[in-house]
Amino acid sequence: MRTKTVRRVGLSVALAAALTSVAACGGSDDGKTKGEDRGGSVLPADPVAALLAVQKKTGGANSAKIEGTTSMGTTMSMKQTGALDWSDGITGSMEITYTGGTMADSMKQLGGDGTMQARYFKDGYAADMGPAMAKQTGGKRWISYSYDDLAELGGASGAAMKDQMQNTAPDQGVKSLLASGDVKKVGKEDVRGVSTTHYSGTVDVADLTAKNSKLDAAQLDELKKQLNDAGITTEKIDIWVDANDLLVKKTERGQMKTGELNSTVFYSDYGTKVTVERPPAGETIGFKELFEKQQGAAGGAS
Repeated sequence: MRTKTVRRVGLSVALAAALTSVAACGGSDDGKTKGEDRGGSVLPADPVAALLAVQKKTGGANSAKIEGTTSMGTTMSMKQTGALDWSDGITGSMEITYTGGTMADSMKQLGGDGTMQARYFKDGYAADMGPAMAKQTGGKRWISYSYDDLAELGGASGAAMKDQMQNTAPDQGVKSLLASGDVKKVGKEDVRGVSTTHYSGTVDVADLTAKNSKLDAAQLDELKKQLNDAGITTEKIDIWVDANDLLVKKTERGQMKTGELNSTVFYSDYGTKVTVERPPAGETIGFKELFEKQQGAAGGAS
């Protein structure tokens, strides 16, 4: 039971990764972008201006449907589908299927089929672990992760996770491209039947600079810290944008401490209504309670 519980606790990181991998483009700037005409369309003079327009327009849409795949070295590979709202913090739900790595192996060993539902709220998130979990916890199949508890139990890394999950608007992909300083317009391409413009750039963490990036020193420092913490030295980012300056597709490629990072995400149905309910209290156990039970059992066995 103790080993199984430790594996369950490890899912906090996996579920955080599932969310942050799809948070690629957006923003909270409600002001007019320079170059916007009376009809609302943007006339960018260069790739940087185009990306600023994308950040504004996609952020203003507030929500979207999400579909993607993510692999993070030997730790995990997963598929995600769902919908997220970023108008006031990040809320929504996703179905996550672990397709490989140590996380998928752990799910199989615990009797799961590798698929779970994750629900995200302003103050935390929850995961439906299924009947195998319920058998171990008196009918409680959901684990609830409070950001405050994660910060308390995780120390500096927990506090960093709390801050990232609560405060990072889904504009990281565009910010990273802007920070690269050498964004390139690749050309016109069709993505799932939609005509898009493809932009690309490579972020060199050691060479992040405010030159041509439109990011201030604090934003650059935050971005550099996030990439350094993940062990990423360079990251190649590509985005595909439709005629309305809305993100259609995003890919990220980089090398992490645990191996290669590969993420591909598709976005659609901007402005979709997103509703998410708390799981039933009688079927939910808190991450902190589960962790403390595991610690107590370990102490009793020593």
